[in-house]
Amino acid sequence: MGVLGVYGVKNASTYLYYGLHNIQHRGQEGAGIVTFDEQGQPCRHRGLGLLSEVFTDGNVLGLEGSIGIGSVKYANVRKGGLDNVDPILFYQTKGDFAVACDGNFINARQIEMLLEKRGIIFQTATDSEIFAHLIKKNNGEDRIVNILKALNMIEGGFSILVMTKNRIYACRDKYGIKPLVIGTLGDGYVVGSESCAFGIMGAKFLRDVEPGEVVTLDAHGLRSNRYSQFQKHRMCAMEYIYYARPDSNIDGCNVHLYREEAGRRLYRECPVEADIVVGVPESSLSAAMGYSQESGIPYEMGLIKHKYVGRTFIEPIQEVRELGVKMKLSPVEDIVRGRRIVLVDDSIVRGTTSLKIVRMLREAGATEVHVRIASPMMRFPCYYGVDTSTKEELLCSSRSLEQAREAIGADSLGYLSPESTRASCFGCADPCQACFTGEYPTVLYNDDAIND
Repeated sequence: MGVLGVYGVKNASTYLYYGLHNIQHRGQEGAGIVTFDEQGQPCRHRGLGLLSEVFTDGNVLGLEGSIGIGSVKYANVRKGGLDNVDPILFYQTKGDFAVACDGNFINARQIEMLLEKRGIIFQTATDSEIFAHLIKKNNGEDRIVNILKALNMIEGGFSILVMTKNRIYACRDKYGIKPLVIGTLGDGYVVGSESCAFGIMGAKFLRDVEPGEVVTLDAHGLRSNRYSQFQKHRMCAMEYIYYARPDSNIDGCNVHLYREEAGRRLYRECPVEADIVVGVPESSLSAAMGYSQESGIPYEMGLIKHKYVGRTFIEPIQEVRELGVKMKLSPVEDIVRGRRIVLVDDSIVRGTTSLKIVRMLREAGATEVHVRIASPMMRFPCYYGVDTSTKEELLCSSRSLEQAREAIGADSLGYLSPESTRASCFGCADPCQACFTGEYPTVLYNDDAIND
């Protein structure tokens, strides 16, 4: 999921609309925008589908005001439907407010049980609603006090935007697992999941929100509060590997440069003789370039991605993902025919996509297909918002390297090591690699308490 906020900018909804387009890759199931007009009244529009499908017939212009937040939502079987599309708007006698959240509270179930015992009835399955109830539960007169108290009750990886009629609060988890960046736009501010949203808005990158920090954007400018003395820089490695756009900078590291370096290290660790290097569009192209540069094997565009097809990784149903692979990619037969191919991909989750791509290349005439993955073997589920299924569904959770190779039908298979994954990251010295190593940066609760 991706979140974006604008403060102190006339026609905020228009800027949000264009900025959200640049983080559409973070979610394609739904989108929403909430603003407050000059009279302090909330305006909201949300729907299922891409931004271009949700915002039509001028409904962006109907969202008046110089303050607003928006989101794009990725598909999730357990949190699907319009009710679960952020931002969620809450009405309160002390003042209406809206919440949008990227990530997961890993103690969500425990908090829900606590709140239900106090008479709270939930209308959605979102962490945004949980957080809103925690804010309302606390009785501090200043809303920032309530937010700080609420943040100290939750565990997980998250970026949260809370908006009232006068200000935006931007909150990042104390482990720094999820990205959140701030920029300036004229005399106002923007805050969002990725810096790639800023360029199209005409905004300038200012800085990252620090782990454990709450940044308040209002008439006083930019103010900072810390809700925890425990602060770590454990950015999710999958943000660099797959999730973020190549032109984004996260915690001081450009995503394209990270992937390119990972590709170079991948060749050093997993060399192979071949005729061409082919990257799986789009998130693997930078790593494929790095592999080609280091190996001297020519890089070729052996796979073409069809436009207007979303990410199959974040489709909720397996059958839809499998059909999506055929819709998404086509081999360039004149390039791959009679060639030994190094196929570079960013990661393997379930393995079904890799199997189909290898088959497509063989059917197109490739003589050999050597798969190289620019990340370690994914053996463990992620509980922080990257929907990587249960452990049993992961290709490598119980398979050896050779068994994984057989499962996807490749001539050879190689993965980047966790050490090289860490070394490729110039900004974050110790990214979270829990899905590869099983070493989770947070406390984990029992499985019944895990939201995703």
